[in-house]
Amino acid sequence: MASEKVETIIAGNYVEMEREEGHTKGDKRKISNLLWHGGSVYDAWFSCASNQVAQVLLTLPYSFSQLGMLSGIMFQLFYGLMGSWTAYLISVLYVEYRTRKEREKVDFRNHVIQWFEVLDGLLGKHWRNTGLFFNCTFLLFGSVIQLIACASNIYYINDNLDKRTWTYIFGACCAATVFIPSFHNYRIWSFLGLLMTTYTAWYLTIASLIHGQVEGVKHSAPITMVLYFTGATNILYTFGGHAVTVEIMHAMWKPQKFKLIYLVATLYVLTLTLPSASAVYRAFGDLLLTHSNALALLPRTRFRDTAVVLMLIHQFITFGFACTPLYFVWEKFLGVHDTKSIFKRALTRLPVVIPIWFLAIIFPFFGPINSTVGSLLVSFTVYIIPALAHMVTFAPAVARENAVERPPKFVGGWIGLYSINTFVVVWVLIVGFGFGGWASMLNFIRQVDTFGVFTKCYQCPPHKA
Repeated sequence: MASEKVETIIAGNYVEMEREEGHTKGDKRKISNLLWHGGSVYDAWFSCASNQVAQVLLTLPYSFSQLGMLSGIMFQLFYGLMGSWTAYLISVLYVEYRTRKEREKVDFRNHVIQWFEVLDGLLGKHWRNTGLFFNCTFLLFGSVIQLIACASNIYYINDNLDKRTWTYIFGACCAATVFIPSFHNYRIWSFLGLLMTTYTAWYLTIASLIHGQVEGVKHSAPITMVLYFTGATNILYTFGGHAVTVEIMHAMWKPQKFKLIYLVATLYVLTLTLPSASAVYRAFGDLLLTHSNALALLPRTRFRDTAVVLMLIHQFITFGFACTPLYFVWEKFLGVHDTKSIFKRALTRLPVVIPIWFLAIIFPFFGPINSTVGSLLVSFTVYIIPALAHMVTFAPAVARENAVERPPKFVGGWIGLYSINTFVVVWVLIVGFGFGGWASMLNFIRQVDTFGVFTKCYQCPPHKA
């Protein structure tokens, strides 16, 4: 009975919203709503899967060249499972927070709940400030990475301009995401984005198999500890895309149904990442150590050009995914989050894009920057903080007794759940942040020493006379 009551509370405001919008817009807007306004389980799944496997798809073969085939596969499976677990924890904390607030008659119809607000409501301002810092910094650099990826990819079909110039151009293009109000409005984009990455993944797989192994190919990995842990943290980053979990849940009509969505999305993503990374690494081996973008090694064909164009569009979408929570934070800071004017909100959002643009020009290190962000930011944002927050929230016996979402039986109840959370915290703190941070920072500094900041064309082949 209790769970049924909670579900009614959680879903109530969304049903109300949909009815109000339906009456005001009329039947002529049904097609627009079908493409633009999503909140179903399927929308959430497309958002999670599309967001998780963006440009990192092109850098995973590079990670395999650092880790070796076996370690690359094992780390993908391991971090995929761990990421799904912490996404589940975030969803539990969101439902707990929202249920408590709606019992207090708080109305969220014109307000998007974010992760730092969940931490604030359940654990206080210190947790809120910590979560806000890590989440915003990660999403900032996540947006930077998408912008770098745009310039890196377009260069392989048009090298008349250097990558820095392309970064200027795509920075202006990505600024258009300020006009997308919320994750409700990514329905068609999420669907198309997943189709695009699916095409690219299978292009990489099939093209590498047809190409065959290059003459004298070597598979030396793992060579050094630095390269090994750098590759591992890129995979940690790959399956740490759930920094926007709360915003995706809030866009759902029934957020309590989110529980297994991220796991199912991860399973689909693995069908893309494992074959493509394995096939490219098998074909090119150690050459990938100096070519962090897998597209650089494949011969130019119309199929490769199609993959480049589709990834460019997808990176625009993923830029929006990463930047939208930052827009929300900035709107709340300026006090315009509740306004219904799209243009007013868009104007206030524009300053958020400027530092992203600037950082992408300073550090255009496609590949190495992923590992650095993974070890220093993703490790805390989506692994350590959610696991610790869940343990502290339900530490009191009364909190466990009144929990909206109890631990699944197959994990062994509360004892099993706390054991898993403790393992996640210890593992990521030591391996992800400790060894990974050390390795990725050394590799990142090496890129700065080799290429310098503000480099015009990172890893570009010399032009033929």
